Amino acid sequence: MGRFRGSITKQSRREGINLAETEKVQKYLDKRPYGPGQHGQRRKGRPSDYSIRLREKQKLARLYGMGEKQFRNLFEEAANVPGVTGTVFLQLLERRLDNVVFRMGFASTRRQARQFVGHGHIFVNGKKVDIASYRVKIGDEITIGEKSRQIGFIQENMEAQKRRRVSPWVELNPETFTGTFSRLPAREDLALPINENFIIEYYSR
Repeated sequence: MGRFRGSITKQSRREGINLAETEKVQKYLDKRPYGPGQHGQRRKGRPSDYSIRLREKQKLARLYGMGEKQFRNLFEEAANVPGVTGTVFLQLLERRLDNVVFRMGFASTRRQARQFVGHGHIFVNGKKVDIASYRVKIGDEITIGEKSRQIGFIQENMEAQKRRRVSPWVELNPETFTGTFSRLPAREDLALPINENFIIEYYSR
């Protein structure tokens, strides 16, 4: 299945969470806190246990913009790593380059971050990386290419980021368009409206 390219707002309403993690989408959700379409407000019966776990898996995959095969492979890798599987899985998701670019504020959404990475605007430790799923390591330095710093969207994002609090597991210098992935996020750092235990149960069925 190809990557979703439709309305992130409609998809957020379908899942009941802010998949873009932007103020604009959150305002829209607050205004229309129900599913999209003609029957979005129709009352539904109690969902099955399977449906609850499936929806939780879909929420997280769509939050990070991943297809099912890639998402499942990453989960299986997390399940084979010592530690709490749910937390390890979330940490692997957070280490994706497109996500780190988003967390640092270089991009306003993960979708935009994937575009920046794919178009060659992002450098890791001085080397251009154009693979969105590239796994960032602790201590890696992420920078915007010299020529790319003149792009209007990137400049706007950096100005906006100066007014926001950066995620505590990354460091950012907006003046030099440089950030560092300083540590793995703890579960309490991630304010994600997700119950990862349901995802573990979904894949363990």
